[in-house]
Amino acid sequence: MIKKIFRLKETEVKKVLKSRKPFFSYGFVANSRQNNLWFNRFAIILSSKNTKTSINRNFFRRKFYALAEDSISKGDIDIVFVPKKWKIFDKNSNESIVEFENDIKFILKKIFNGKQ
Repeated sequence: MIKKIFRLKETEVKKVLKSRKPFFSYGFVANSRQNNLWFNRFAIILSSKNTKTSINRNFFRRKFYALAEDSISKGDIDIVFVPKKWKIFDKNSNESIVEFENDIKFILKKIFNGKQ
């Protein structure tokens, strides 16, 4: 889990979603926006349509922040990850967990390799 200063608040998430500079993977869309800070900030939006229980939502949110932890000091971008409508995550399915991790890693690599 990452510190609160590296996570986006609700109002900041709305600003990032309005600016719309998207990056795509198979199961996610990541919207990004420049910030005036020396570090990156992250957020993920998981609804009950994508995860059926709060236990699953918390599991995947924690997994997301653990994956994003390596990318905190690489730049000055706010990034919001939004799963595609048809994507369903279940913590009991190893396939679902692996797909989730691969999609997040792919987008992070795409964002930070494209910036340099």
